[in-house]
Amino acid sequence: MEILRYSAFSADPNGGNPAGVVLDATGASDGEMLRVAAELGYSETAFLVPRGDRSFTVRYFSPMAEVPFCGHATIASAVAYARRHGEGPLRFETSVGRVDVHTSTGPDGRPLATLVSVPPRTAPIDAAALDALLAELGWVVGDLDPTLPPRVAFAGAWHPVLTAASRERLARLHYDLDRLGMLMAKHEWTTVNLLWRESELVFHARNPFPPGGVYEDPATGAAAAALGGYLREQRLVTPPATVTVHQGVDLGRPSLLTVDIPAGETEGVSVSGTAVPIPE
Repeated sequence: MEILRYSAFSADPNGGNPAGVVLDATGASDGEMLRVAAELGYSETAFLVPRGDRSFTVRYFSPMAEVPFCGHATIASAVAYARRHGEGPLRFETSVGRVDVHTSTGPDGRPLATLVSVPPRTAPIDAAALDALLAELGWVVGDLDPTLPPRVAFAGAWHPVLTAASRERLARLHYDLDRLGMLMAKHEWTTVNLLWRESELVFHARNPFPPGGVYEDPATGAAAAALGGYLREQRLVTPPATVTVHQGVDLGRPSLLTVDIPAGETEGVSVSGTAVPIPE
């Protein structure tokens, strides 16, 4: 397999979220894909099997296990494909459903990829689960922004959504990888989407990712899509709306995610960003 290395949601290979990309994984076994992901050590690697007519079966692996969907590896794969074969629409058939992706040249002249998520949904977070999550993070209820209620949100993977009342609270992230990982495995959460709302349409995010063996994800496209669905469902924005998410700043890997939220209650949420090759 030819393995490409890209950083998604940044034009700088020292920023964004690194992802492995295999544009043709035809014939690769589960064990081979997991081995490649583990050797790369990135939070996810995408494995594409061409189906013809710019359509692919896509699977995503963290260094520890297969994950149902990964936004940043989708963006990285789309940009990598566009650089090889030209811009235009792509169709990714994932384990959670069809994800349409479009590549183009952005206003700054850089490649731009936009994914459209599966229909998002949200659900209440159980009080006991919320208490346990706050305890593992070292947060208390008073640390939360009361205008953005805790929920779990889905747009390909499930993420608890917790919004801090201050940027300072978001900046302090300390947790035990194993203990939080066990809690997340119990509830089938992929990352925890920790946020601070700077303004109506600007958010800052941090995403612990212990199920993937990663302390923190520098950019999480699936969580950004789930956030868009959460904001629409909770009537916290007036769609159609475009939300900007800054992530990775606290890690020294700044990332920029653009989230477009359509008005239709069941419409997928779009997440856009660029990606850049990582020098070997």
